[in-house]
Amino acid sequence: MTTENRTIAAKRITFIGLGVNIILTTAKLLAGIYGKSAAMLADGTHSLSDIITDFIVIAFVGIAGKESDHDHQYGHGKYETFATMLISFALMIVGIGIFWEGLSSVYNVFMGKTLDKPGMVALYAALISVVSKEILYRYTVIVGERTNNQAVKANAWHHRSDAFSSIGTSLGIGGAIFFGENWRVLDPIAGMVVSVFIMKVAFELGLPSIKELLETALPEEIKTEIGRIINSQNGVRHFHRLKTRQIGSSLAIEVHVKVDKDLTVEESHNIATAVEDALRSRFGKQTHVGVHIEPFYKYLE
Repeated sequence: MTTENRTIAAKRITFIGLGVNIILTTAKLLAGIYGKSAAMLADGTHSLSDIITDFIVIAFVGIAGKESDHDHQYGHGKYETFATMLISFALMIVGIGIFWEGLSSVYNVFMGKTLDKPGMVALYAALISVVSKEILYRYTVIVGERTNNQAVKANAWHHRSDAFSSIGTSLGIGGAIFFGENWRVLDPIAGMVVSVFIMKVAFELGLPSIKELLETALPEEIKTEIGRIINSQNGVRHFHRLKTRQIGSSLAIEVHVKVDKDLTVEESHNIATAVEDALRSRFGKQTHVGVHIEPFYKYLE
């Protein structure tokens, strides 16, 4: 898939998600108000964060899809990483907020306060949200996998976190409606459980992005595979000083390759080119590869 097609696909699915989120957020907030459901209002607020992250993805994916230029000689992939990190932070904040609201409600119940009984409109809104957001998650994650776009994948998990949140909301509202006053505490408890899953997803999305922005090397298994590819090329006698990092959806690989000292410049260059071609063939044509050729002296190795 070309960079242009990758960007178009990412923007298309994000715009679809944005439209769905706007409709759902409006419906949830209205259902929370008219259904007198604090849980649904919290769920609507969660959906509002989806709209914000959709705008973040739209803004940064377009930039990340640009080719390298004078100021960004390794391309613009870090913008995609930065967008993923922002989404994870938004998820973490939402998760903490939902957990705190639920904890406060549970505390108030134990202090003798009676929670309001929500209306059926709130339950219907929650169930519709579960179904629509799960469908949106599945569609978005497929596009994210096909385009290998980390920001789109992160946004897909934000859709699923909203579905999880709505499941908890549905259980809480349903329990409050059908099981009576004493069971209304299910609403905030379910919200707290869901918030833990949201924070877990935020951590799993955010940590790789932070590592990438801090120029952390690629995992050992990938570096081992890179080493095998380099050693498999004709003329390579040894390699060292392997440096790796992630740039958005692309890899950056720098390595010193040793070849027979009696080879011509052209022959040495051909070996370097073979190494570059093999690495790009495995990890994608956008892979940044820098090969430094050195003479191989057997008695020094």
